Amino acid sequence: MTSGQPMYEKFDDRFRTGKCMNGDDGLEVLYTGCRWAEGPVYVPAWRQLIWSDIPNDRMLRWDEETGAVAVFRRGAGHTNGNTLDRQGRLVTCEQGNRRVTRTEHDGTVTVLADRWQGKRLNSPNDAAVKSDGSIWFSDPDFGITSDYEGYVALSEIGANNVYRIDPGTGEVRLVADCFEAPNGLVFSADEQQLFVSDTRAGFIRVFDVRDDGTLSDGKVFAEAGAGGARFDNLRFDNGGRLWAAAMGDGVHCYDPDGTLLGRLNVPESVSNIAWGGAKRNRLFITAETSLYSVVMGVTGTHPTGPGRRPWLDA
Repeated sequence: MTSGQPMYEKFDDRFRTGKCMNGDDGLEVLYTGCRWAEGPVYVPAWRQLIWSDIPNDRMLRWDEETGAVAVFRRGAGHTNGNTLDRQGRLVTCEQGNRRVTRTEHDGTVTVLADRWQGKRLNSPNDAAVKSDGSIWFSDPDFGITSDYEGYVALSEIGANNVYRIDPGTGEVRLVADCFEAPNGLVFSADEQQLFVSDTRAGFIRVFDVRDDGTLSDGKVFAEAGAGGARFDNLRFDNGGRLWAAAMGDGVHCYDPDGTLLGRLNVPESVSNIAWGGAKRNRLFITAETSLYSVVMGVTGTHPTGPGRRPWLDA
């Protein structure tokens, strides 16, 4: 943010009455020195945040107790988005290796998806885990358009889609297409809707989730508008508000009815956000070269949806 610009910017009074402006008065810089930071995920069992530094082909970790930052994994496959599954295992989208993987509790890496109908994926970007154990992920072409965040290559699929990995069979199924560049995705609290950002198109789409795991045609939930906004990843708070990493326009906050309530101004272009901390009211922000955080007056939802998580819930 520019000198004198407030961190909280209110567009609708619900941003204030909903306690979205409560908490820290400014951002805390936890680390700087990345080339392009993305994919933050808070791991409660470790009290650490894991995130990706894509062009440097490494994953970093920040320790909540000490504030120390260290390399978690080097030669990581130009990883992008990270999340946790229902057992607390790390699920990672590897742009460079063109696959989705899971890090087991013993440290070994299992490949969950690298092809659809025999064709190599483009460059998986972000993932969301549903309470039934299925993993849903976006697959734009960001990692194959140049060697900066992956390896330049032609798309074997010829399209940028969203897929679902079946928790029982491991089958990779196409669930949504017609995107220019699908990016962040997140389920609503009741898992009846899936929200997906389309970075190049400049909007967020919302789909109804059917009982058989298929999706409706979808509709536009929010448009980026002016101000350098391009949507990346998405997260919900416990009030049903959708928070969106909006690149050069900071972090947007939307009411469930689609109204833009306000934003957090950030001095660098925002790539991703994640909730964490003991109360899940600490918002972690990856933005260009840095990792930021702010303790908020609202609390984020769990990344693995509703239901009991033995590794997390009391």
